[in-house]
Amino acid sequence: MTDDHTTASTTGGRPPLVPSFVEGRWWQPTTGTEVRDAATGTPVALVGAEGLDVAAAVKYARGVGQASLGSFTFHQRALILKALGAHLNESKTELYELSSNTGATARDSMVDIDGGIGVLFTYASKGRRELPNSTTLVDGAAEGLSRDGSFGGQHLYSRVSGVAFQVNAFNFPVWGMLEKFAPAFLAGVPSIVKPATPTAYLTQACVRLMVESGLLPDGSLQLISGSVRGFLDHLDLRDRVGFTGSASTAKALREDGGVIDRGVVLTAETDSLNSAILGLDAEPGTPEFDAFIASVATEMTAKAGQKCTAIRRVIVPRPRVDAVVAAIGERLAQRVVVGDPRVEGVTMGPLASIEQRDEVRRSIETLLAGGATLAIGSLEPPAVPTADGIVDLAPEGAFLAPVLLRFEDADADVVHQVEAFGPVASVIGYKDTADAVRLARRGGGSLVATIASADPGIVAELFEGIAPFHGRVLVLDRDDVKTSTGHGSPVPHLVHGGPGRAGGGEELGGIRSVLHYMQRTAIQGTPKVLTALTGQWRAGAPSDPSGEHPFRKPLSRLRVGDSVESQAREITLQDIGHFADFTGDTFYAHTDEQAAAANPFFPGRVAHGYLLLSWAAGLFVDPAPGPVLANYGLENLRFLTPVVPGDSVHVTLTAKQITPRENEDYGEVRWDAVLRNQADQPVATYDVLTLVSKD
Repeated sequence: MTDDHTTASTTGGRPPLVPSFVEGRWWQPTTGTEVRDAATGTPVALVGAEGLDVAAAVKYARGVGQASLGSFTFHQRALILKALGAHLNESKTELYELSSNTGATARDSMVDIDGGIGVLFTYASKGRRELPNSTTLVDGAAEGLSRDGSFGGQHLYSRVSGVAFQVNAFNFPVWGMLEKFAPAFLAGVPSIVKPATPTAYLTQACVRLMVESGLLPDGSLQLISGSVRGFLDHLDLRDRVGFTGSASTAKALREDGGVIDRGVVLTAETDSLNSAILGLDAEPGTPEFDAFIASVATEMTAKAGQKCTAIRRVIVPRPRVDAVVAAIGERLAQRVVVGDPRVEGVTMGPLASIEQRDEVRRSIETLLAGGATLAIGSLEPPAVPTADGIVDLAPEGAFLAPVLLRFEDADADVVHQVEAFGPVASVIGYKDTADAVRLARRGGGSLVATIASADPGIVAELFEGIAPFHGRVLVLDRDDVKTSTGHGSPVPHLVHGGPGRAGGGEELGGIRSVLHYMQRTAIQGTPKVLTALTGQWRAGAPSDPSGEHPFRKPLSRLRVGDSVESQAREITLQDIGHFADFTGDTFYAHTDEQAAAANPFFPGRVAHGYLLLSWAAGLFVDPAPGPVLANYGLENLRFLTPVVPGDSVHVTLTAKQITPRENEDYGEVRWDAVLRNQADQPVATYDVLTLVSKD
């Protein structure tokens, strides 16, 4: 069923139906699963997708979505991401209002909503700074495969030709979508988003705002607000699946024929028993101890502990267990007020649903049965501030007070196997640093760990031991307490994921995640072919040193391969001495014939490398005002052959790569510079970076 409704619509007194967005229009279900307000139990929405044609959505993405995104370069897509971020930033009040229905406090909503918008801005920035203004990406240096340079190889990334199918968890309905969408969009791959049912209405509201912006290319984003069982039946090797959820569901996806037989690439982020390790040096009263306690308390209560990165195992020196438990209890008592997130003063809301709360309770009971004792908190329903202005039991709300458990036996299996996905953590003691490493590794692979220590030796030993089992490690000490982004906050610049139990996947990490949606292919051919396919000039490819000096050409006329060959200039002993005196660089290789001759690399006194670079600039530069606006750097500089008095040098400068800026009247030009001596031996090679006007 389809209609023009873009928002959840109410029918016949029922909660509003949450629509999907597929094939360029909104699709309205006729029924769905009832979703309730986490604090009050009031029905909020019906979420379903029965009857929706998933195969048609996939076909639309592969056809329309691929074509529309393929017409843009990396830089153009990055600018769209920036504009989307700005639009959501202006419209986020609506998202905040809906977010409170999920049990999120204002601070929780900021992490989810503003955090997601921040991902868009980060990828917009990185896309323009770190990617070329093209549709493919060169990976690494060219490889010479023949002695005469006539045959070589190069690795090149190009976007996959399918769809990025994204299955997200309930706890971050905005961030969870945008952190997968942004890198896929930047790569040029259309997304189909499937949010978790309990919070799908918030994801839908965000997608609606994105659609209403008019910024999305056709087919670049689709939304399925409901169950998509069997979706892998419609996918193959062209497609990528990003999954966040339970280990059991990830296991089922890995064993599906779509992955095993048809080559669907699956990235999974699942359960994680993250740990925080208090270093042996972090005594009570030290900044590290205080920061550690604050971090544990924050991770127990942010999002009511419903974070894949939350601290589950608090690993501390045995003699300090009592002090840690007491300090966490004091912090929770001082800082945490559980209640309806719309009530002023509440710092921790309910869990996302009654079902989720009951699941957490069952996990706590399993931990207790496995050897834990209840150090702080209770499984009984807490009295909470409600929107009615009273403090009372709220049986319709999914409330649970923070629970801190304590294990006398640090090797009890359950503490390293069972995750209570809520405001729950367990304290265990270790005897020495090696033992702390062993306990952390028993989690079987985690997303993140914190090390709280000011001792570099302790930090190094812990890091070396736990790094192979973790996707991210935060070192917390007195110098970064105020600036640290925190244990539980993945940042788009760094990878988010972990080995083993954590799913074995990897998201974010800057441009690394863009490459997840691209195929790396090794190309072999002549320099001419490699230049044509990569857009980067290679030695041996055609070049044109005739005619107008390339510094006289704006980007509109400059072409890859345009070059200039300079006249030669002879180096004298007087030149070397003058440069040494003028610059103060009197290193013996330039000033002492006998000492220089004793050096195994020099035949005697040699010219300064930077003297040669200065001369090279004088040899290739056209000095008159023109399209070249500025030189902003050199890269890949290598000095290859010493230059002695009596030698002469000349330079060849070739336009290697041209990158126009989308929103400026200039662009970057990378020039291949080769300085040679009178025997035509390369003396120095490097890239010159310039800013050049478009016209």
